[in-house]
Amino acid sequence: MAAEAEAVNEHLSRLMATTQDPEGRVVEAMRYASLEGGKRLRPFLVLQSSRLFSVGRSCALNVAAAIEMVHCYSLVHDDLPAMDDDDLRRGRPTTHRKYDEATAILAGDALLTKAFEVLALTGTHADPAVRCDLVMELATASGARGMVGGQMVDLMAERGLMEDVVDVAAITRMHQMKTGRLISFSCIAGAVLGKAPKSLRHALSNYAHDLGLAFQIADDLLDVEGDSATLGKTAGKDEAAGKSTFVSLLGLDRAREQAHILAEQAVRHLDVFDEKADLMRDVARFVVERKS
Repeated sequence: MAAEAEAVNEHLSRLMATTQDPEGRVVEAMRYASLEGGKRLRPFLVLQSSRLFSVGRSCALNVAAAIEMVHCYSLVHDDLPAMDDDDLRRGRPTTHRKYDEATAILAGDALLTKAFEVLALTGTHADPAVRCDLVMELATASGARGMVGGQMVDLMAERGLMEDVVDVAAITRMHQMKTGRLISFSCIAGAVLGKAPKSLRHALSNYAHDLGLAFQIADDLLDVEGDSATLGKTAGKDEAAGKSTFVSLLGLDRAREQAHILAEQAVRHLDVFDEKADLMRDVARFVVERKS
């Protein structure tokens, strides 16, 4: 993961080259928000799913960079005072603290739109139909029926505007939208690029479903058990805000057990790929054992 993260960083840096023009400040803020820190889990999943179908490296790197741009834009906006009001991200001041709120908003906007620019490049895939499919999948995963919609539900629940978001089913649906949809895109991206049969795309989608939930439960556990220095972000915020989480609903032990069950379920969906998917199997186990 570290080696692939470095490759993705280098590719992101090339795609967001610095400029001395007046708009260079927003590019600088985009680079600040996206080039340092982070596990690069989503790009790693893109690269690994692409290997399953022998997709060209440069094509896979473009899609990996695009998903990371969308993820980083979401973090920049989530950290703003209007939403989570965080001062720390990936062990550094959040983008709006480093620059200012207006610059952070514009940097997030630019990262989001740059992602779709990259997907539309002929270098991402020679077939325009494949590029359109990628654009459609990422737009759906990141929009009102995906990540943005999940964030809206989360905000409404936190502000007491949705009292019914208090059980496991409701929390699961919210996180499938907020976190799971981008992870799902990352996992099926290789199949889209490789024009794989629907059955294989479906297997990767099922893997992503269980992986995304395992990842979120692990996040909830870390919010309770971790510390800010190790996490690189503020710990204990969910409890302080009175949020309903998998931990608050299930308890620490049951939540931890459920995360491991989901990780093993995710692994079984990859049986069809034999040893070619071993690193993706490792990822499923890594997400529930990580410390940050």
